[in-house]
Amino acid sequence: MRSSNGLALTVVVPVYNERAVLGELVRETFEAIDATACVGEMVCVDDGSHDGSSDLLDELARSEPRLKVIHLARNFGHQAAVHAGLAHAPGDLVIVMDADLQDDPAAFPELVRQWEEGNDVVFAVRASRTENPIKRALFRSFYRVLGAVSQRRIPNDAGNYGLMDRRVVDAVLELAERDRYLPGLRSWVGFRQVGVPIARRPRYDGTPRVSWTGLWRLAKSAVFSFSTVPLAVFYFLAAAALAVAFGLFAFTLYHKLFTGRAILGWTSVIMVACFFGALNALGIAVLGEYVVRIYDQVRARPLYVVDRVVGGSEKVEPRRHRGHRG
Repeated sequence: MRSSNGLALTVVVPVYNERAVLGELVRETFEAIDATACVGEMVCVDDGSHDGSSDLLDELARSEPRLKVIHLARNFGHQAAVHAGLAHAPGDLVIVMDADLQDDPAAFPELVRQWEEGNDVVFAVRASRTENPIKRALFRSFYRVLGAVSQRRIPNDAGNYGLMDRRVVDAVLELAERDRYLPGLRSWVGFRQVGVPIARRPRYDGTPRVSWTGLWRLAKSAVFSFSTVPLAVFYFLAAAALAVAFGLFAFTLYHKLFTGRAILGWTSVIMVACFFGALNALGIAVLGEYVVRIYDQVRARPLYVVDRVVGGSEKVEPRRHRGHRG
């Protein structure tokens, strides 16, 4: 049984246009941290907000010494903001959560308790969701499809919310991937992991910050980063296309040689050409997804650029794992 007494707990929160809830977010987060035996701090990453969130975060940081704000130079996206927060999180234990309070901070003590029992990653399993039925069905389908095609099992209904041991955070940060999907990376690095059912609260304003386009991009990143099944599918498509081609060849040859009723049909030719043209286009699109990711990896542009840091040291390097695991 490990003890969390006196350990440093860092809560990482990416923020994008959440001014209306920031005061409540900071209050609930520190109340939840204080409910544990850890010494806690909070790192908010402002991902290019334009609704006044930046100024409010600075005000909160000046009044709360345990709050640090990392301002990115522009909007780099949710996963990049999460990575920036992890890179500036020095805690022995690190919790990642969203800023809209759908991730309930009251679960912190349970996450820490699971770590004390020997688990290095404690992720929240979304026991309930508040989205409309169509969106819930799409989320459920996404996780099942991802779990079926990924090379490394990624837990169903597990998002970013969860606790990671220092060793896990360091391992995730050392991964050089440009296209990042935290639940997949967290699963890939291994260590002892466990899921905890946590009800997801409704958004305070009912308006999601991530658009359908953003969700689609994230879903593609998850699938193409952790699976080669989209490429393997084309082996089966090629076999099916070859079977169709042989069937048409045999049909035409039979009528040419034995019945004399070979049809010089325009419609059938066009239909077959369109079918194989669509397959080729689909194959090029799938290959393009992988090529773009390779290109981004080779360019090696930084995932994010920090504009300024408010509250605490301007440069905080993650600490290596220390001997608290006994």
